[in-house]
Amino acid sequence: MSRPNFTVVTEFIFEGFSIFGWHHRLIFFVVLLVLYLLTLTSNAVILTVIYISHQLHTPMYFFLSVLSMSETCYTVAIIPRMLSSLLMPQQTISIPDCATQLFFYLTFGVNNCFLLTAMGYDRYVAICNPLRYSVIMGKRACMQLASGSWTIGLSTAIIQVSSVFSLPFCDANIISHFFCDVRPLMKLACADTTIKEFITLLIGLCVLVLPMFLIFISYVLIVTTILKMASAEGQKKAFATCASHLTVVIVHYGCTSFIYLKPKSQNSLQDRLISVTYTVITPLLNPVVYSLRNKEVKDALRRALGRKPPS
Repeated sequence: MSRPNFTVVTEFIFEGFSIFGWHHRLIFFVVLLVLYLLTLTSNAVILTVIYISHQLHTPMYFFLSVLSMSETCYTVAIIPRMLSSLLMPQQTISIPDCATQLFFYLTFGVNNCFLLTAMGYDRYVAICNPLRYSVIMGKRACMQLASGSWTIGLSTAIIQVSSVFSLPFCDANIISHFFCDVRPLMKLACADTTIKEFITLLIGLCVLVLPMFLIFISYVLIVTTILKMASAEGQKKAFATCASHLTVVIVHYGCTSFIYLKPKSQNSLQDRLISVTYTVITPLLNPVVYSLRNKEVKDALRRALGRKPPS
């Protein structure tokens, strides 16, 4: 029998944003580089302020610090190579390096989803059970919630990376994306991916829909409790404590759900542009929103800079 003619793929090529001209890519590079540097700086500031300010050693800021670390690692796994591909299009990546990038992307990305869920639970306890808050949200409970988020992220990454890279890749090697992601990689496989795609859909439902549902339930209970408050000032303060978290949740889950929970898309360029939102903008949004909208963080930052907080 004659063997079929095919070439085994040993490396992939990122299509990235090569469709754009050099001038547009350069503008895109400068904008994304500035956003990336701002993300690294703002997350570092948040971590430092929380560490040195004893007033911020609470469950809410514990989760925020863990989220900041996770978001920083998440961006480091994706953005440097994306910036490089803007200057030098059609960059290659070996299969082991691609698997490594996908592993870290999934680990930190899924971890972020469940950390946001833990933060939603923290807000629920703080508003709905304020008298028992310190008991329910003790150090052990916080560590368990954070560890659980990391465990789910690692488990998801191991399952997905093993599933994707057990597929054979031959001939086609151009990834219609600016990083190694599950769906663009599956499109390149020279084998039936029906079962793998079903597994991916189930995982997407577990790591996106389940956290969204839990956060939704938390906020239904939170709003119900707030509306029962007699004081308008108390209602305003309670809503303010949730506003930052809710803003981040809407942007994060809105973009990721659009990409991962919709049917197969033929508009890969549109998907790439939307992916920029949750890989570049959302990680910057977290520290910015929590800094600008949170009086405690702003006061702690002023104290760290040697300035007296306003009374």
